[in-house]
Amino acid sequence: MPIIDLPLKELETYAGINPRPADFDAYWEAALAELDRIDPCVELVPASFQTTQAECFHLYFTGVGGARVHAKYLRPKTSGAPHPAVVQFHGYSGNSGDWCEKLAYISLGFTLAALDCRGQGGLSEDAGAVRGNTLNGHIIRGLDDAPEKMLYRALFLDTAQLARIVMAMPEVDNARVGAFGMSQGGGLTLACAALEPRIRRAAPLCPFLCDYQRVWEMDLAVNAYQELKAYFRNFDPAHDREREIFTRLGYVDCQHLAPRIRANTLMAVGLMDEICPPSTQFAAYNKIAAPKEMAIYPDFAHEAYPGFMDKLFQFMAGL
Repeated sequence: MPIIDLPLKELETYAGINPRPADFDAYWEAALAELDRIDPCVELVPASFQTTQAECFHLYFTGVGGARVHAKYLRPKTSGAPHPAVVQFHGYSGNSGDWCEKLAYISLGFTLAALDCRGQGGLSEDAGAVRGNTLNGHIIRGLDDAPEKMLYRALFLDTAQLARIVMAMPEVDNARVGAFGMSQGGGLTLACAALEPRIRRAAPLCPFLCDYQRVWEMDLAVNAYQELKAYFRNFDPAHDREREIFTRLGYVDCQHLAPRIRANTLMAVGLMDEICPPSTQFAAYNKIAAPKEMAIYPDFAHEAYPGFMDKLFQFMAGL
């Protein structure tokens, strides 16, 4: 078969190459402590979209930096005892999607919350002010400022905040909550499960935001990762600061968060993926110590995989 990355045997033991900052754990402990101090001021606003089976709301909460963050929130109209829930994360630059796409989980008797990432295609507020580039790309947003100003720090914390809010809802069984998403949504699923260890099941599909230096060295800093190339060309053309830059990106590299995950994890990877190369995904997967399974699609790239969404649905149904 064709190959664009390491052979599968090597992928299964690949450990990643992007540097891990020396104070990585302290950085995230401080971030979570900041989150603990925030009053989310949760607001539920009935949506114009309603069905006979589901109550549908716009959910707003306050995240780090004071931003008002939006998610779609759907719950069954008829439910007795507290029931399971799932949180859903979307792809890069997208949004939380249509209401009707989420009704399958209502049919299971689940609640579902779907985040709009701040600064992207949905209704969430991007309240951050940083020095340096803001024209192109969220990976490099805040890279020239303090590490605490990196946009993906805020986005990762938003995922944990949303999971906490869902778990605190009276209709939800907080011991039976899962997370899933594709591409950026896959990376955010890893971050959510790492930062909110009560997440019971996690299903990242071809996760983004892993092992940035590997992407660079494979000459795949194009498409979703093209901002890495743009950053070097504009701000470090001689690569004098290359080690420093990749180390700073390590704060928001999901492979370094992966050891924190306690959730039963189902991941899917396409071995022809040139958007999020397979090795970057395996760098995170190989560091997960919790029960896990990898669904491998040898001939597929960065796309939907036949049958996987059914597999994911049945996986979450076991919550």
